Amino acid sequence: MAENNNINNYTDDNIRTLEGLEHVRLRPGMYIGKLGNGEASDDGIYVLVKEVIDNSIDEFRMHFGLNIEIKLRENTISVRDFGRGIPQGKMIDAVSIMNTGGKYDSKAFQKSVGLNGVGTKAVNALSVKFTVKSFRDGQVKQADFEKGKLIKEYDLVPTTEKNGTYVEFTPDEEIFGHYRFREEYLETMFRNYSYLNTGLTLNFNGKKYISKNGLLDLVKERHNSEPLYPHIHLKGDDIEIAFTHTDQNGEEYYSFVNGQYTSQGGTHQSAFKEHIARTIKEYYGKNFEPQDIRSGIVAAIAINVIEPTFESQTKIKLGSANMAPEKDEDGNPYPLSGVSVNKFIGDFIKREVDNYLHKNKEVSDKMFEKIQSSEKERKAMSGVQKLAREKAKKVSLHNEKLRDCRIHYNSNNPRRDESTIFITEGDSASGSITKSRDVTTQAVFSLRGKPLNSYGKTKKVVYENDEFNLLQAALNIEEGIDNIRYRNVVIATDADVDGMHIRLLLITFFLQFFPDIIKQGHLFILETPLFRVRNKQETKYCYTESERDEKNSETTRFKGLGEINWQEFKNFIGPDMKLSPVTLSKDDNIKALLDYFMGNNTQERQNFIIENLRMEED
Repeated sequence: MAENNNINNYTDDNIRTLEGLEHVRLRPGMYIGKLGNGEASDDGIYVLVKEVIDNSIDEFRMHFGLNIEIKLRENTISVRDFGRGIPQGKMIDAVSIMNTGGKYDSKAFQKSVGLNGVGTKAVNALSVKFTVKSFRDGQVKQADFEKGKLIKEYDLVPTTEKNGTYVEFTPDEEIFGHYRFREEYLETMFRNYSYLNTGLTLNFNGKKYISKNGLLDLVKERHNSEPLYPHIHLKGDDIEIAFTHTDQNGEEYYSFVNGQYTSQGGTHQSAFKEHIARTIKEYYGKNFEPQDIRSGIVAAIAINVIEPTFESQTKIKLGSANMAPEKDEDGNPYPLSGVSVNKFIGDFIKREVDNYLHKNKEVSDKMFEKIQSSEKERKAMSGVQKLAREKAKKVSLHNEKLRDCRIHYNSNNPRRDESTIFITEGDSASGSITKSRDVTTQAVFSLRGKPLNSYGKTKKVVYENDEFNLLQAALNIEEGIDNIRYRNVVIATDADVDGMHIRLLLITFFLQFFPDIIKQGHLFILETPLFRVRNKQETKYCYTESERDEKNSETTRFKGLGEINWQEFKNFIGPDMKLSPVTLSKDDNIKALLDYFMGNNTQERQNFIIENLRMEED
């Protein structure tokens, strides 16, 4: 009864006005998406870095400053550009007062990423320390903040440094927990910036990122198998595309707007997919299916849009339907005003790709062979696919194999980016996770025994093997990963030889048939403790033998996930969950990796293991 009285006691005292940047700290997800601890590439700490660098990129795109200096020291990031520098009289307002910034003035910034005056303010609010300096015309202005509040404002003083802006920040552990920056994610971000801004040099901890060939360099770096024909690279006003086909499965796209990587695509990526299939189909005069035309494609598209509309503050999906608004604030029409993104991209692809294929017969012949091969494989599998779908429907996924969660990655729920599926083996392990999980965001898929070694098999095995077919259905990836059901796909196996083998077999399956899941940062390994160490005062969990050896206490060795009490398991899949991302570097050749570790070269692999064991013993 007392609780009901509190709910009904709605008075003036319940009305709050949030000062300054308090709302950002209270609802950070509204501004930077999910928080995370740095283990995923789209965690909030990387969004903070992106928001600061976006401003420097916009300066470059307005033809001011050819270099950006970025440094990481422990958990502190600094960014120094050589643009115009923030106007010093309004510098403090620009980084601390919402809806304040130069991006509202289209005369000062056109085709920029940050148009809503939020980015740097969010970084300021969510940082335990934040420093900004503006260098302009021989003078420097500095201000220091803590958690969005101004701590010290410095007077203007003379300087010999070049014009530009310096920002240094340390994300707040109160918001992000025990986080850490993974340099490989930062490096991927910086490479993307370099591809989209030819002539720009980004220097990160002494390592330079610069691209001479734009999206051509990106596509060459991102595919992990040999291209079937020379890369096609085409540029026009406000648009650039590059693509090729490989013998890998699936479709792989990298899309950008105004230099911003739109990891979830949007209207521009959808237009590319539609028109590349249509143009190629019309060129050959064959009734090819779009899925056969695009099978194995690795492509990138970048467009420039005036005043783009994104579907969230983190700007990872383009929502704009048109290339530009009808008129600017002075009533003057923009170039391309009223032209749809779809038509703009379609016209360019129809003209340029068709011309290219007519002029490059060897390329068009190789492409034709690839499409025919994909068509033949699809038709050969059509019967198998139909039977597999029917079987998947008959099997009660949601009772026998899958314990689903209440939200999914593609829903409108604000926690969609937290959706996770754990792939585990055995009833005891899946039972422990099922009892201890967050039913709102975490699902469990239970394997029966060890999966098949799928290396060297055709995709037919995905449908004929019950475990693979049902896993594919649970993830909703049969038609590609655009509609993947979960943001995080987590392999959760025992920390023993059998568990490691299952882990390797699952990674092989994804690399062989769905490499996009790894390349787009969806696949993780769940790290669970090996030991429980406790005394009368406390209980601690150790993930390595060295951690265990530091403590002189009673020790329990966990032999498998099923042996961990489900109440204890909550500690390992909760807010402090340890996930190790499965990643690919630009030098990784998928076919060579799988051939070595999963092929028939048993003696070669055995020698490798023996040599590495000797190194460990030494």
